[in-house]
Amino acid sequence: MKRSFVLMICLTRILAAQEPPDIVSRSAVLMDATTGTVLFAKNADSAIPPASLTKLMTMHLALAEVSAGRASLDEVIPLPSETWAENQPSGSSLMFLARGQSVTLHELLLGLIISSGNDAAIAVALRFDQTVAQFAQRMNEEARKMGFLQTYFVEPSGVSEKNMTTASDFASFCREYIRLHPETLQDYHSVPNFAYPKAYNVPAAYRSRPGTIVQYNRNTLLGTVKGVDGLKTGYIDESGYNIALTAERNGTRLIAVVLGAPADSSGTRIRDNDGKQLLEFGFEHYKTVTVRPHVDSLKPVRLWLGKTNWVEVAVEHTIAFTTAIDRARTIYQKIEIDEPVLAPLDTGAVIGKLIFYDERGTLAQSAIFTTAPVEKGGFFKRFFDRIRLWWKNLTDKTENKTKG
Repeated sequence: MKRSFVLMICLTRILAAQEPPDIVSRSAVLMDATTGTVLFAKNADSAIPPASLTKLMTMHLALAEVSAGRASLDEVIPLPSETWAENQPSGSSLMFLARGQSVTLHELLLGLIISSGNDAAIAVALRFDQTVAQFAQRMNEEARKMGFLQTYFVEPSGVSEKNMTTASDFASFCREYIRLHPETLQDYHSVPNFAYPKAYNVPAAYRSRPGTIVQYNRNTLLGTVKGVDGLKTGYIDESGYNIALTAERNGTRLIAVVLGAPADSSGTRIRDNDGKQLLEFGFEHYKTVTVRPHVDSLKPVRLWLGKTNWVEVAVEHTIAFTTAIDRARTIYQKIEIDEPVLAPLDTGAVIGKLIFYDERGTLAQSAIFTTAPVEKGGFFKRFFDRIRLWWKNLTDKTENKTKG
């Protein structure tokens, strides 16, 4: 049996949804960053080399080490010969690391994201592991731990076609990345340019002419599409043009991953247009709804067969869900308790659900759970509770028949 009461919240009706965009790239996913709801997918599970999107995993692992206190953004990073720009594969994007330079981890991360430096990726990897192969293993272990079973890395820059991911995996990774490192959107991903090396980076003999090169953020949707503040672009011949995007408008943050735009002169235009279309489609037709449930209505629930007759319950303080913005003007909350609630119960035992709905159906649900354990009652308490339950069930059936 379920017992329910209804509460009400008002939301503004906006425009009706239209057909999804026509995406040219091979694969794409649009996701609500708060809830993980997928709003659009095209070939979402197709395996495609991520190219320089790989650097986001490299960045994540470096920042995890900083968060754990095992590294500092201000520390000076050694630059063995493997990290020098002159020793990177032909055609590499570069930060232009060189012999004798002094560079901090923070600067390396700027070079990793803004300049998309393959040399920076190698330097970061060798800060945390003895070899690039060992760091790649760390990347794979992290991918498995995060649940991304179709994502695999052989090196940290993205230059290899053997690195592999899917739009589905990578959108979910970006969601977790933003959750764990929200400061990076302002501190790295939306920074418009990066100048390196500066006088203090080079040996004393070169400080009067350090050869500073200014490189611009390769995400050209920054500043041109409202709300865009990340994340990363990528290209190798084997994948074509890729992009991972995020943008926030009016409390809704979206993530768009586009993989496999054509590897020709049209590729950057198609990739950027696909990304822009996805974001505009998402913001026009969906929104993240964040609700604080009416906790005053969560009265203690009748308990049977326990030492006490009532159990305290709770629901999450804030609940977020994604809805089409052309749904009903009013969203309701309905509490359903799975009766009878029987002891014994542990703390956190789910005994019902809070349902959000409108006249067209259910929008979201959240568990109602106990806040303390409840032990089983004694023999006589359980005996009389069973009699009361039997009588209650009989009375309810009689009432239902009368109503019918």
